[in-house]
Amino acid sequence: MDNSIRYNMKMVNKYSTKEFEEKYTYTGDDLGASWTKDKTIFKIWSPVADKMLLNLYRTGNATEDTLISSQEMKLGDKGVWTVCVDEDIKNVYYTYTSVIDGVSNEFCDPYAKACGVNGKRAMVINLEETNPDNWDEDRNPNEKLPLCESFIYELHTRDFSADKSSDIKNRGKFLGLAETGTTVDGEGKIKSGLDHVKDLGITHLHLLPFYDYATIDESKEYDSKEYNWGYDPLNYNVPEGSYATNPFDGNVRIIELKETIKALHENGISVIMDVVYNHTYNEDFCFNKAVPGYFYRMDKNGVMSDGSACGNDTASERSMVSKYFVDSVLYWAKEYHIDGFRFDLVGLIDIDTINKIREGLDKIRPNIMMYGEGWTLNTKLTKKDVLLATQKNVDKLNNFAMFSDNIRDAIKGSVFEKDEKGFISGDTQGYDELKKSILGLPDWSSTPNEVINYTSCHDNYTLFDKIHLCNEKISFEQAVKQNLLAISIVMLSQGIPLMHAGEEMLRTKEDENGEYVSDSVRSSDYVNSIKWDNLKKKEYYDVYEYYKGLIAFRKAHKAFMMSDAKEIKKKIFFIDTDDEKVIAYKLIEDDKEIYVIFNADDKERDVRIGSENDVFKCYINDKKAGNSELESCNGVVGVKGTSCKVLISVLNNGSGIPYIKTAL
Repeated sequence: MDNSIRYNMKMVNKYSTKEFEEKYTYTGDDLGASWTKDKTIFKIWSPVADKMLLNLYRTGNATEDTLISSQEMKLGDKGVWTVCVDEDIKNVYYTYTSVIDGVSNEFCDPYAKACGVNGKRAMVINLEETNPDNWDEDRNPNEKLPLCESFIYELHTRDFSADKSSDIKNRGKFLGLAETGTTVDGEGKIKSGLDHVKDLGITHLHLLPFYDYATIDESKEYDSKEYNWGYDPLNYNVPEGSYATNPFDGNVRIIELKETIKALHENGISVIMDVVYNHTYNEDFCFNKAVPGYFYRMDKNGVMSDGSACGNDTASERSMVSKYFVDSVLYWAKEYHIDGFRFDLVGLIDIDTINKIREGLDKIRPNIMMYGEGWTLNTKLTKKDVLLATQKNVDKLNNFAMFSDNIRDAIKGSVFEKDEKGFISGDTQGYDELKKSILGLPDWSSTPNEVINYTSCHDNYTLFDKIHLCNEKISFEQAVKQNLLAISIVMLSQGIPLMHAGEEMLRTKEDENGEYVSDSVRSSDYVNSIKWDNLKKKEYYDVYEYYKGLIAFRKAHKAFMMSDAKEIKKKIFFIDTDDEKVIAYKLIEDDKEIYVIFNADDKERDVRIGSENDVFKCYINDKKAGNSELESCNGVVGVKGTSCKVLISVLNNGSGIPYIKTAL
């Protein structure tokens, strides 16, 4: 914490009162710097300041003393300070200085849209000049795609291209995401980068935070020791400078991000932005210097709430914090054409704020996706009767999905216990939970549209590492089998599938000492980068082909992408296998029956799905997946150990064997 920030707890305790909010809630959409060629108007909300100054600078580097002038601002209605500069100051940098109870603090504009290096000074900008050619015609290529027909690929911008084997020129940068024609090691044989993602069948690229975050020194050549995922917000409405080719010019990061988004759209890929509104990097956050203590939850003694485990929790239930979050999301959607938002620890944010965001997004464009981590966490709310956006409250949210830890842990074991096994390792404790998840209906959900299915993401161990950790001395071949079984369950369950980038090539986060890294937020490129050259090994390329085939098969069959619980209960039936290591079910799709069998035993199992005279065509087995027939089977199907098998028959071809009712 900056020691210059002092909390007047008598005032802090008034912030959430009805009287304070009625007097000081500002509803205008013009906070920040509003540029025209003739003038720029600056507005900052600070009802507790005794004085406010606007400081203009020639450069954006806060280590350089390039002050042009300081001007006093005027206090107006609702606690908003204003000053107008009557000349063209495009590309001039600026800060504010607040004077509160005799203490001065200089800070960046909370509503900054552009910044200099390391985000200490905002920049006056003409945003129209940052637009790529034909930007007005840019559209979400999947805006008409139903939620459950999406395929999400979760990726860190730097991880994607940091390794030399990527063949990407702009390594670690926004532009690296947009490069086409790249191949592994530049050999022209195996696709890498964007072409790889496109070929895999992905519809949505979920990018870890790419707003301006705090812990990377943008002023110097990238040091992989400074690696960070980006969950340390600094400037919420400005792109991260380390992902730009020139972080010193506030225009460049904006131009390059827009060019990247446009290129992804042109290649059929929608862009999801990971946003972190539940906490800030620290209390030195600019909004906190404007209105000390307003932005955070704390007790009457000034002790910060820490449900986020990051040192602070934001007070979204306060009107101007809520407004700030709503304004921020809508700005990204409008200005950058973002197609979806993933909310970090959304269970710390109040329901009203999330629903306001949803309402605003619906007015901008159809089908902008919203999902997040709805874990229930301990936080100190500043108001009574506030409902938080947790899993259990998902029914009170509009068109919002939650990550399902139910299917994740049932498949592979708890992420918090590295030795705990899940279904793919033959453990059956999550058997009933897994069957509910296959239907896309864990106890907290009423529709698969509310469920994000996954086995791994940036947090915790990668799927392949977790498999090794909880299965001592497991062979490479058996680990691959478990990996393929895990992704088969995700792709063949109702709900919205998400996969961790690199999972399709057995991604590991093993450090230089041979130790698996769980949370690699501060690890090096050695640990975090995607090793594209693994695809040159047949055993790895076969895994990629299997993932690709699973996605293609799911796309070809609407039965795996239902959104209505009633329809699911009419069209999915579990088969009694009398063995909790085997889960089998059929789906009715038009004139076909699709049979899915998951065998978690390491031995082959026979499963009866019809009579010996019935014929079923197999499209997924232990070796391959896709839309080509692999083999034919009769009514008793042999399923190899630790594998999945999917078969299709003509409706009514079976012998009418009894099925368990779908309802659980």
